[in-house]
Amino acid sequence: MEKNIFVKDLVAGQGVAEVFCLGGARLGQAKNGPFWTLVLEDVTGQIEAKIWSPAASLYADLAPGQFVRVEGQVGAYRDRPQVNIERLAVLSPEDDVPDLSLFVPTSAEPPEVLLEKLMELCRAEIAHAPWRKFTAKVLGHAEFRERLIEAPGAKSVHHSYRGGLLEHTLAVARLALSICDRYPALDRDTLLAAAVCHDLGKAWELTSGPGRDYTDAGRLLGHIVIAMELLEPILKKSGVEPELALHFKHILLAHHGEYEFGSPRRPKTAEAFALHFADNIDAKMNQIFGVFGDEEEAGGWSPYVRTLERYLYNPPRAPRPEAPRPAKPKEKDVHQCLLPLKA
Repeated sequence: MEKNIFVKDLVAGQGVAEVFCLGGARLGQAKNGPFWTLVLEDVTGQIEAKIWSPAASLYADLAPGQFVRVEGQVGAYRDRPQVNIERLAVLSPEDDVPDLSLFVPTSAEPPEVLLEKLMELCRAEIAHAPWRKFTAKVLGHAEFRERLIEAPGAKSVHHSYRGGLLEHTLAVARLALSICDRYPALDRDTLLAAAVCHDLGKAWELTSGPGRDYTDAGRLLGHIVIAMELLEPILKKSGVEPELALHFKHILLAHHGEYEFGSPRRPKTAEAFALHFADNIDAKMNQIFGVFGDEEEAGGWSPYVRTLERYLYNPPRAPRPEAPRPAKPKEKDVHQCLLPLKA
């Protein structure tokens, strides 16, 4: 199946007739009848779409993950493009099967590479053998690996693409190590183990592939509880001392920081605060950088960003001088390098 129009190409005033994946589907009720709020997505991003009454009543069962052919007009709502759908057809299994690579956004770096980098980071940075054994078991677990490679970091707020969970986890682990370099009194090994595992449950909380959504376990338990259940048997067999295991569990339980953000406990140790802030920094940076494209001109304002509850400014950056190129060796230096070594 060919695809000619992508989300990134859509601008207000444009007509559109194209196939997208439903990243979200919610039926609402207005005074004049029902309406659908949809999220259309492909490999380039997402855009909100509406089906207004009376046409909305023609579609009884729309769900995330379905592939749909839509016809409509791109308008604007609150300074953001929005598709007003005139006609929609859900593709059946008998229709052409879409190429998933056109519809599933993926991290810039392959998830498999991100996972190997995370494993190497643990091997290089964790000195305490039980923690090194524990992280190796977690990241080397066949089912865990398969799920981690496919998992997004969130449904929509940050790192919401294939490989997003690994990208976020690696960034948080590196931030945690940077904090440890500044504050050497921190328990580096326990903090790094917690950074590696803090969002592990998201690989079970959310579905992977097109139309990411919450699983039953995700809605009923949440990723923190899921992670605790998955990690407990590995933790018991790893030889980690009970007092370190207890601290590790607290760091995981407290990484959302505050009760209103879904944290079962608030941070009560320096390491728990460090992970919470590292997690928050990376999530916020991903949201902010996702608002402005790489080619976006400096000096402009974003539309209102609901998740951050503010408009964002793209400031001019101070120019960075290019690193000086290493000087070429002189001819006599090259000649000397070729001389045989003396015994």
